[in-house]
Amino acid sequence: MSRKNRYSDWQENELAASLNRFPERKEEFSLHGGAEIPRLALPENMDDSYFEKLGFPGRYPYTRGVQPTMYRGRFWTMRQYAGFSSAAESNKRYRYLLEQGTTGLSVAFDLPTQIGYDSDDAMAMGEVGKVGVAIDTLADMEMLFKDIPLDKISTSMTINSPAIVLLAMYIVVAEKQGIAADKLRGTIQNDVLKEYVARGTYIFPPRPSLGLITDIFQWCSSNMPLFNTISISGYHIREAGSTAAQEVAFTLANGITYVQTALDAGLELDHFARRLAFFFNASSNLLEEVAKFRAARRLWARLMKNRFGAKKPASMMMRFHTQTAGSSLAAQQIDNNIVRVTIQALAAVFGGTQSLHTNSRDEALSLPTEDSVRTALRTQQIIAHESGVADTVDPFAGSYYIEQLTDSIELAAEELISKIEQKGGVVACIEDGFIQRQIEQAAYDYQKEIESGERVIVGVNRFQIDEEEKPELLRVDPAVEAAQTAALRNIRNSRDDKAVHATLSTLKEAAESGGNLMEPIIAAVRVYASLGEICTVLREIFGEYRD
Repeated sequence: MSRKNRYSDWQENELAASLNRFPERKEEFSLHGGAEIPRLALPENMDDSYFEKLGFPGRYPYTRGVQPTMYRGRFWTMRQYAGFSSAAESNKRYRYLLEQGTTGLSVAFDLPTQIGYDSDDAMAMGEVGKVGVAIDTLADMEMLFKDIPLDKISTSMTINSPAIVLLAMYIVVAEKQGIAADKLRGTIQNDVLKEYVARGTYIFPPRPSLGLITDIFQWCSSNMPLFNTISISGYHIREAGSTAAQEVAFTLANGITYVQTALDAGLELDHFARRLAFFFNASSNLLEEVAKFRAARRLWARLMKNRFGAKKPASMMMRFHTQTAGSSLAAQQIDNNIVRVTIQALAAVFGGTQSLHTNSRDEALSLPTEDSVRTALRTQQIIAHESGVADTVDPFAGSYYIEQLTDSIELAAEELISKIEQKGGVVACIEDGFIQRQIEQAAYDYQKEIESGERVIVGVNRFQIDEEEKPELLRVDPAVEAAQTAALRNIRNSRDDKAVHATLSTLKEAAESGGNLMEPIIAAVRVYASLGEICTVLREIFGEYRD
């Protein structure tokens, strides 16, 4: 097919369908003075190599984006990751963010919740509400989303090992609002493999953890078709110190494992693959990050098509959320962090993200204040409305350097994925420590460069100043823990204990028999069984992972 015919075919199919669904934000896009901004810049000569590596946005291999018009149709979802103290305090922050123009919620859970302990457990002492919101029972989830209509917003939940329990709570809260599960939109992170290599909030061993993830895939494919059932996360891999190519390789290797596990369980690829999402880090090297996102998108499309035989375009599209790099934020001269975050956010937008969280200036010191969160959100809004970068699709395409770097990252990631498979796959490499060692070495090399001065971090190892003024910081009141445990005690005293024990017994039987656990967990959640109680049942059956 000739260049002209391919372009016409794209216009008549992908572009026309996209414009019908998402009309562009303006009738015409132009520079100050009237010059038109093209929807899509193309080279004069589009040979076979161009179509193999780049092609058109919204068409395989999706290098130039998963939507034909990208942000001309609608902006990325602007999320702000938030959660702290109690459910009531977090609810206030969510409603504030919605009033300020955020278009999606992103929930941070406290450490005990992330590893399946109730707030009154000895393991939770001193950590309740510190790095996120404490969720013990359905009552907390009801308060978290009080006066927030769940059919009108998209919610992302950063929870992994006990993801099935928090998802069940979200479903039941929606029920109580009169909203069916098939109307809910959002994402649950649910990526436990990266916990073993980069983050540490695991509970169960890898193999039963993969079983829980498959249960979610299976149940949601029939009951929750608009919800992304996993966000396969490179973010924490990069935060732990990996290179850009390692972030792509380990993330996609984990993705391959989830897909194969679901296929082995009898799920149909083109039925569940469209609800897979990804989560990447946006670091400060703008051009490398733009190339990384484009390489990841192209490599995933090829893996899904050539390795797994995906037939539907939606199964090959890599849709991803991005968060700016928390590890790049410095405690010194914290206003410099606003500049860092702006560069990182630009990289995510240039790279074609579907959703974005921008970190706040003070996060190297504490949870962010409302003023800092507002500035972080305004950063996204200024990029969207004032910078012009959202007015044309994939503006870096065709740059000699960007295309060379895209190819280089894709090749390095592909080679690393092959090495993982030669060693027996991701689970074997986790148990062997291979992936952990790769990340640790990269982190060590990076830190050496900083300490030697070879890598300059402004305000940290060069351009320092004496800082006398201390910024206003958000501190979680220690009284939160006492209030949370008292509230949990009240729930236990007022609920139907007979119903709780019955549902937990049913859950145990299902776990022992290898049945899908979604329905038994939803039943337990409805009668206010706690997160810790549910996870205790699963610990008894599956055991606990020890590194």
